[in-house]
Amino acid sequence: MTTLNRAWGNMTVLGKILLPLMFIVLVVGPILTILLATLVGPWVLDLLSANLDIVRFVAAVTGILLFSIPAAFIIIYMELKVIALMNLRVGPDRVGPGGSLHSVVAGLKVLMKEDFTPTNADKVVFTWAPVVVFLAAVMTFLVIPFGPGFIDPETGERTAGLVGQDLNIGLLYLFAVGGMTVVGLLMAGWSSFNKYSLLGGLRSAAQVVSYEIPLTLSVVGLILLAGTMSLNQIAIQQEGGFWNWFVFRQPLGALIFFIAATAEANRTPFDLTEADSEIVAGFATEYSGMRFGFLFFAEYVNVFIISALMVTLFFGSWSAPFPFPEITLNLDLGSLGVILLLLLVILPPVLTLIFALPFWLASNNRPGWQALVLGFIVFNVVAMGLLFGILYIETDWVAGLVWFMVKSFLFVFVFVWMRGTLPRVRIDQLMNFAWKWLLPASLLNLFITAAAIVVVKQLTSG
Repeated sequence: MTTLNRAWGNMTVLGKILLPLMFIVLVVGPILTILLATLVGPWVLDLLSANLDIVRFVAAVTGILLFSIPAAFIIIYMELKVIALMNLRVGPDRVGPGGSLHSVVAGLKVLMKEDFTPTNADKVVFTWAPVVVFLAAVMTFLVIPFGPGFIDPETGERTAGLVGQDLNIGLLYLFAVGGMTVVGLLMAGWSSFNKYSLLGGLRSAAQVVSYEIPLTLSVVGLILLAGTMSLNQIAIQQEGGFWNWFVFRQPLGALIFFIAATAEANRTPFDLTEADSEIVAGFATEYSGMRFGFLFFAEYVNVFIISALMVTLFFGSWSAPFPFPEITLNLDLGSLGVILLLLLVILPPVLTLIFALPFWLASNNRPGWQALVLGFIVFNVVAMGLLFGILYIETDWVAGLVWFMVKSFLFVFVFVWMRGTLPRVRIDQLMNFAWKWLLPASLLNLFITAAAIVVVKQLTSG
């Protein structure tokens, strides 16, 4: 006991904190987990199985909130790096590999700034405005299908898949929730007690309301062709190859949707609500700290949402451009039994040593522990790549998710490209383009689509 006391007394403060934590994590944690799984597990499973809809909704909301902020950081980094390369500059290259953590640090810096409220501002409205803007963007994720569902071998029916809620009025919900953004912008501009902010809020209201009409009309032709407003069903109808994508049946509708959605998200060349040279920072002039961060992140979340909607409605959603041949590995790991457990215990350290050996032999001065760390990293990369390849081949939803993300971030790249290339339009050009060009074009697309459907039905029935 004296030896233990002497050892404890010789430990640093950090060691005295870490040792009990390691004991809790490595010893107490597994024991409590086993006890809870044994005693409470069956009751919890019964409760969750009886409320699957609630569980699905909570899981979808949690996943969306966890995905939205990292997506915003990735798009911010893309803007910093891609625009820099377009201008023959290096861009961020200090924080993280290739400057990859620069956007994360910038976001944390925004959240650490002083959260200031103007003296004469309406504090309640001023506080809730960023929340309304951010949630209006995030809530649209609920109806976007990220991947296909499973096909029941008995009934042949497909489940909803990777979607928060497969609403049969998904498009209507999307436009209704997306239209709430203008309410948040008006709240921010009016409550700031600042003329520049008020002008920015009014500009945003005029812009969003004007482009909301052609945005909505641009997809009516697609709805006539698809016969549904469910985004999941629209995605299913585009399976089989790129020739089934709606962009080839609705090219004018896709173009109008892309332009109007760009204006809805206040992206270049329609970013007049934050025209720095004219009205300071628009509706966000008086915001700082976390509330400014919400407004800032909402813009980049909207960029991904627009890209995801373009992919879902017109570019095949999760479908690959070409139908690939069916490949099945027919892996039955459960048949290995105890051998599988032995492989899981033996293979990681053995492969780590094998991957560490080249690093150790390549340099005589390299310490052994550094070679082991590098070998462990290489082993994890190889193992994760192999696991991902198996999942891509064996599971449709992983392959669908990959294709959906690839196509979505291609459109994100287009938005970044536009920001680094196009100049900002004037307010009169902005409004004239919406009312004099996009609105008539969207109506023309609707009439032509409806007439074509009637003609085709008459020809096929005759």
